[in-house]
Amino acid sequence: MGLTTTFGSHKCHVSETHDTAASSPMLLHSLLFLVVLVSMDHFEPASSTEPGKEETTQTSCPEGTNCHVLDKLRNRSKYVARSCKEIKERYNEQEDGLYFLTTANGLVYQTFCDMTTDGGGWTLVASVHENNMYGKCSVGDRWSSQQGNNADVPDGEGNWSNRNTFGSAESATSDDFKNPGYYDILAEDMSVWHVPNDFALETWKKAAILRYHTDSHFLPLYGGNLLQLFKQYPVRYNVGTCVNRGPAFAIVYDKGNSETVRNLYGPNPRAEFVPGFITFRPINNERAAMAICSGAKPVSGCNTEHYCIGGGGYFPENSGQCGDFPGFDWDRIDRVRGWSASKEVTEAAVLLFYR
Repeated sequence: MGLTTTFGSHKCHVSETHDTAASSPMLLHSLLFLVVLVSMDHFEPASSTEPGKEETTQTSCPEGTNCHVLDKLRNRSKYVARSCKEIKERYNEQEDGLYFLTTANGLVYQTFCDMTTDGGGWTLVASVHENNMYGKCSVGDRWSSQQGNNADVPDGEGNWSNRNTFGSAESATSDDFKNPGYYDILAEDMSVWHVPNDFALETWKKAAILRYHTDSHFLPLYGGNLLQLFKQYPVRYNVGTCVNRGPAFAIVYDKGNSETVRNLYGPNPRAEFVPGFITFRPINNERAAMAICSGAKPVSGCNTEHYCIGGGGYFPENSGQCGDFPGFDWDRIDRVRGWSASKEVTEAAVLLFYR
């Protein structure tokens, strides 16, 4: 009499005997071990993948990590587009946030896309951030000069009309930012946000003290972007007089209004501009050039240093005007009341978008 057990294609027969050696526990253990080896050799684990479907591997998400967001960003990195407008049109993206863009030469970079304002498709290309109102044309003043107030450097850093890039999109309210889209994208309109310093990216839209855009499709008239516009209207000391300011265009408010703009600046500058516009390359009384008057168009007087941003490398009247936010704190410097901009606008970064 014996016991026959089948494992796979193998049969193991164990005979029952009354022999002392055969009934030995050691022998039985050996036989059982052999049976296990045979069965394991032919064991095939069951697949959890349905027939015809590719097997996927799932990994656990590290504690404290939002894997959904990471997966979303990873998928966005597969897009090939030169602007947020192209991403919206080609991939039907509807959500504000960080995306990857590719220049005409194949350079990939990351920036913020506003996919919801006025139909979306706005690409963040730059931000102007004043890191220190007490440091005039010092380190960090990339949109004017980091080389002091110097007539021998009339263009300052020259970043309004060159291909230099710096900073990162995520920290655009904490430092100056300029990406390749500034010179690579050919756009029609601009959007501008004034966002308090150091605010997190996901809060920018709600936190902004002023947001607006143009709808006149003006950029193609000047080469399609700010690089080309500022080549036609250089931000340079002694390039012209007060009457030689660049073009101005009407704006559409997305948050705030004309009264908001007026209240951002001192009572004296308010008498010199009209709100509801964006103006490029204004020039003041002393022939110092600035880059942008955000929300305003100069109409009388030539004290644009108190409400326009950016600049060349030299402000003749006083070195206290030299910087990314030139004479925004003039009351402190000159002891004359009524010229300084509000604390609210002075401590907010200016974000520049194309579409």
